[in-house]
Amino acid sequence: MTGRLMLLDTASLYFRAYFGVPDSVRAPDGTPVNAVRGLLDFVDRLVKDHRPDRLVACMDADWRPQWRVDLIPSYKAHRVAEEHEGAPDAEEVPDTLSPQVPVIEQVLDALGIARVGVAGFEADDVIGTFTTRADGPVDIVTGDRDLYQLVDDARGIRVLYPLKGVGTLQLTDEAWLREKYGVDGRGYADLALLRGDPSDGLPGVPGVGEKTAAKLLAEFGDLAGIIAAVDDPKAKLTPTQRRRLTEAAPYLAVAPKVVRVAADVPVPEVDTALPHTPRDPAALDALAARWGLGGSLQRLLSTLEA
Repeated sequence: MTGRLMLLDTASLYFRAYFGVPDSVRAPDGTPVNAVRGLLDFVDRLVKDHRPDRLVACMDADWRPQWRVDLIPSYKAHRVAEEHEGAPDAEEVPDTLSPQVPVIEQVLDALGIARVGVAGFEADDVIGTFTTRADGPVDIVTGDRDLYQLVDDARGIRVLYPLKGVGTLQLTDEAWLREKYGVDGRGYADLALLRGDPSDGLPGVPGVGEKTAAKLLAEFGDLAGIIAAVDDPKAKLTPTQRRRLTEAAPYLAVAPKVVRVAADVPVPEVDTALPHTPRDPAALDALAARWGLGGSLQRLLSTLEA
């Protein structure tokens, strides 16, 4: 897979589109299509500004995988709308957004933009796998800071983090991470699991905030070094830090697998080349008429053709 690859954290982007575009944007029958049209506008701007050779819309086939919940039961628990035995739990999603997701999927498919989700894994894991396999530079577009862990200057891997729509993006590379957090991409996952993340239900180590986590990583190198220091009486840990890290040992034993994105997801073989013409023009015309996709779709088609 050569050339510049752009990976979209699709759910992150359509949530932003939903909240950023007024719900007065509707289909001919009055159904809100603000997330659909907003996402099309996002893709149009991203392709115009960054000119990827390949593009993959990565999907959450399972937004809260059971294997992560088994390790840390609180993982995303506060976002569960409905529990399903033997199937992924339903995520709390606004009522007028849920019906738009299948439309987004149908439009991406008709356009010919590769769309990949894998059962039992989150979009983050799909992104991690594509990133690991890429031979060229990678742009990861996401509003999820968890993916900072994939940043790697040597391989040309950066995160494009939307600050306002996708017209204003924070280009996250290792220099930015070191200035902001004191770590590189590899160290960000360790910092995140030490600090914790209430939005994902990760408790972290009590009393260890972002600054303390960064200092510990600077002193001991990585999580393994910190854990080794706990058992080393000569290590430069305060008694309180040693106690807190000791008490958090069960959490620290499982947190890395939960926080670090998977790099070996069985993603299917797909054509990731950026399409210049729609894969299914008839289906796309029908979708455009049914949902009133108007200028948003036409602008994207013009950009792809160019």
